[in-house]
Amino acid sequence: MHIEFMELLKDKVVLITGGSRGIGEAIVRKFVAQGAKVAFTYNSSAERSNALVAELGEGVKAYQSDAANFQASEALVKQVLVDFGRVDTLINNAGITKDTLMLRMSEEQWDAVIHTNLKSVFNLTKQVLRPMLKQRSGSIINMSSVVGVFGNAGQANYAASKAGIIGFSKSIAKEVGSRGIRCNAIAPGFIETDMTQELDEKVKAAFLSSIPMKRLGTGEEVAEACLFLASDLSKYISGQVISVCGALNT
Repeated sequence: MHIEFMELLKDKVVLITGGSRGIGEAIVRKFVAQGAKVAFTYNSSAERSNALVAELGEGVKAYQSDAANFQASEALVKQVLVDFGRVDTLINNAGITKDTLMLRMSEEQWDAVIHTNLKSVFNLTKQVLRPMLKQRSGSIINMSSVVGVFGNAGQANYAASKAGIIGFSKSIAKEVGSRGIRCNAIAPGFIETDMTQELDEKVKAAFLSSIPMKRLGTGEEVAEACLFLASDLSKYISGQVISVCGALNT
């Protein structure tokens, strides 16, 4: 059963990194349905991003930008401020995996995941803080993972990046809370995406057996947690980690 709220984000401007597919796309769709004006980034999915903009219509704009690049992030936020006038919510969603056991992990695999997943959060947060401080309001939502909470064999690089996001989020919440800016993290568990659809059925069954609710989550369910944290429903919630994981992290 879905409980429908209408236009919780009316006239809010939201910037989402990695918004062309998976969880990011679900967030874009959910936020537009709730009245937000949405700017989202993509790295290589130009065709898919343009189709999403065409489908969702006015008030949605896609930007090709590498969130892991500091100068590109600076240019992106400047352009979003020109195009939309303000940023009320930032959702740091862009991320990659390069999974392998530590004994086999290369320096490149470590650096790429830390750079894309963790440095990107620094880059975008750094750029939106000044305009949010001027507004004396804002919500920053960082996409972590349950793996960042309890670790996972074969994902030391990914787990380290996602654990770093949690520490970063708590620190930012303490730094800027007095100026009306909130910062929280979301820790999804196993979510149904293009990647999980390609998994072997035995692997998927093993995942499901470890989840108390016995099913994968959906991108929309993660988007609903983002909606809560972006809206005034959570105006006294900051520095927290919300797990969207079917009780996996319990």
